[in-house]
Amino acid sequence: MRDLKQLVKAYDVRGVVPDQWDENLARAFGAAFVQVTEATAIVVGHDMRPSSPSLSLAFAEGATGYGADVVLIGLCSTDQLYYASGSLDLPGAMFTASHNPAQYNGIKLCRAGAAPVGQDTGLSEIRELVESWTADDDTVTVPARDVEPGTLSEQDTLRGYADHLLGLVDLAAIRPLKVAVDAGNGMGGHTVPTVFDGLPIELVPMYFELDGTFPNHEANPLDPKNLVDLQARVRETGADLGLAFDGDADRCFVVDERGEPVSPSAITALVAAREIARARAAGEDEPTIIHNLITSWTVPEVVRELGGKPVRTRVGHSFIKQEMAVTDAVFGGEHSAHYYFRDFWRADTGMLAALHVLAALGGQDGTLSALTAEYDRYAASGEINSTVADQADRTAAVRAAYAGLEGTTVDELDGLTVAGPDWWFNLRASNTEPLLRLNVEAKDPARMAELRDGVLALVRA
Repeated sequence: MRDLKQLVKAYDVRGVVPDQWDENLARAFGAAFVQVTEATAIVVGHDMRPSSPSLSLAFAEGATGYGADVVLIGLCSTDQLYYASGSLDLPGAMFTASHNPAQYNGIKLCRAGAAPVGQDTGLSEIRELVESWTADDDTVTVPARDVEPGTLSEQDTLRGYADHLLGLVDLAAIRPLKVAVDAGNGMGGHTVPTVFDGLPIELVPMYFELDGTFPNHEANPLDPKNLVDLQARVRETGADLGLAFDGDADRCFVVDERGEPVSPSAITALVAAREIARARAAGEDEPTIIHNLITSWTVPEVVRELGGKPVRTRVGHSFIKQEMAVTDAVFGGEHSAHYYFRDFWRADTGMLAALHVLAALGGQDGTLSALTAEYDRYAASGEINSTVADQADRTAAVRAAYAGLEGTTVDELDGLTVAGPDWWFNLRASNTEPLLRLNVEAKDPARMAELRDGVLALVRA
């Protein structure tokens, strides 16, 4: 029997098609989503993966069978689906496996207004309902419901999505820019041409052809090897910057004019500075900025210097969005290049972060590397994964070695974080794999390398 706990993750549904799930399960998920959310209408979109059209249509059939009207928006990025959910005030379902390989697919779910659906906000109930409809031989039978079937309709939201984003950032007066964009054969190839249309931008497109088999490279810019082509193109063409989107185009990575990656923490600080200035100009005394505990110390430093209030959270979009709702934060950023905006229903959108970078760069005459230097104050290791047999044992060994050092502080908000006067590291266990994830930051590269190597020696002992 299929193990739906392996398919239904903390924040979404994701697995191999058809081994782990197929149209029959998608249809059941559609019905269960409607029952759990009590929705009378929903919006459904999908990415460019070969399995996405049939899976999303099956999900829609399950939803209409349970009485909900379904608005199909077709090919879209994940943040375009969030726009549709927010602007139409409907729960939504996005069919994508983000940056995962071609054989994978999944569903990202949200309530009306792009509010997240995770394990604690409905996803567990959806999984349990589908499990109850699944027999031992893996056949899925969705019980009939005594309701009038819902309707299917289609709506194009791409232009509305682009107009909404462009209404949040003033790009009218920017200087002409040459921008290389690597869409990775993902949904950035669908959204970028429309969003950038009419802007003073010379676009250098790379891999804009929608192809869910990813013939050029994985659509995962978090892995440095997938940035190599973009870095080379920026240098070859003399572009002012490069942008790389992941498969469903909700994350955006930035490369400067030298072809060097700009850390997501530096982008978080840059966008935070702009959003603080905008909020203060509108009358907010101390705008709140959310950042997860893996982002650079630069982020809270910049926020405080500019009159904002930094709030530190656990890693993960559900924690960010929850804290944004509680604090009415204007912006939130993560080390993984997820960027959240209050004016975008607190949802994450890499495209809006990219527009802020373009506005900041195009509003002055300097280079991007000079512009972001102020937001890159520390040496960072990046995230380093280690396969371990016993996560708790190795974490305890690291704690014993470092927690008692003079001048250190320890917290366990998310894994183990140990901080000294001018350094910190975080060690977190993966929820799905036998991995420990290490991030280290220090005032200078030598101290960072010393800490990184010392902790890794204990982790991998």
